[in-house]
Amino acid sequence: MPVKNPKEVFLILLSDARNNTERSAEVYREFSEMALNPDVKEALEARAFVADKNLEVLDQCFEIIGEEPVELNGRLQELFVENFKGELAEIESSAARHLYILVKAIHLAHMRVAEYTVLLAAADVTGHYGVGVLLESILADKLAFLERDRRLVRHIIEGKISERLAA
Repeated sequence: MPVKNPKEVFLILLSDARNNTERSAEVYREFSEMALNPDVKEALEARAFVADKNLEVLDQCFEIIGEEPVELNGRLQELFVENFKGELAEIESSAARHLYILVKAIHLAHMRVAEYTVLLAAADVTGHYGVGVLLESILADKLAFLERDRRLVRHIIEGKISERLAA
């Protein structure tokens, strides 16, 4: 698909974000099924719930700009999940598995933060300031997840969650 102007680039980026958000919700559900730690499981399920809500916000963005998402063939997340599953299968320690799951969730969140940072700039360049407000709300969710994950990782490393499970 030849891209002729910033609006078309914005449409492609927004479509990619929608596809990634839809797939992210699925990925978080898959990750949560693999987590035995109730805190990790709950955090991942919450992420899936928020991703579903963000999908609604992205659909509203398309409505505002009067466009439909374009078809894309990105496989980045599929490769990410395939690699994740293979590497996770080799980790025997329960605590290490939970830490690994969280680290991969953090990697995914960092990719989404970068994606939304660029989308915000593209929304401004194309004059879609209302869409920028909606995208900013999604970015805030992504940043909040990163902070929550850092706290959960710290607790796992400190052994507090392991102690609670042993009790």
